[in-house]
Amino acid sequence: MAELGSTPGGRRGYAGTWPPRGAVPAGGYVPSRPALWTPFVETLRQWVRAEAGAGRLLPWVPVAFGTGIAFYFAADHEPVLAVAASAAITLCATALLLRRHKMFPAVVMVAALAAGFAVATWKTARIGHGVLARPMFSVALTGFVETRDIRERTDRFVLRVVTMESVRGTT
Repeated sequence: MAELGSTPGGRRGYAGTWPPRGAVPAGGYVPSRPALWTPFVETLRQWVRAEAGAGRLLPWVPVAFGTGIAFYFAADHEPVLAVAASAAITLCATALLLRRHKMFPAVVMVAALAAGFAVATWKTARIGHGVLARPMFSVALTGFVETRDIRERTDRFVLRVVTMESVRGTT
């Protein structure tokens, strides 16, 4: 607790403490009786209102973006890039149009989530490449050396393949 009269200018200060153990019902924050749900919901609303103050939701936008990326990795199959991108663009445009509306923070969060999903889809489509269906032997490759990594025992390089010819089968 702060000392009384210890602040500059002679103002008095007081520091409070957490409520005593008897003030909080056993079992934590979740009430056990249905009649107590109303105060619990009202407490949650007050917390959300306090968190949604001016400029307080901005740090949650990257969290929503990252959640969209997590949803991409949780998808059962590869999403269609055109659908994900068009949904993200539509939601971002909707958020821009609703910037003076009461629902703006919620729309921004949904738009950030869709943008994260679309960016992860786009990155996967951008770096996608063909994969050989079966192992190939005695293959003649022509192309350009992209990078060369000189190591102690061997060199490592990345080759941009222009043509690939195999004596045993087609590529």
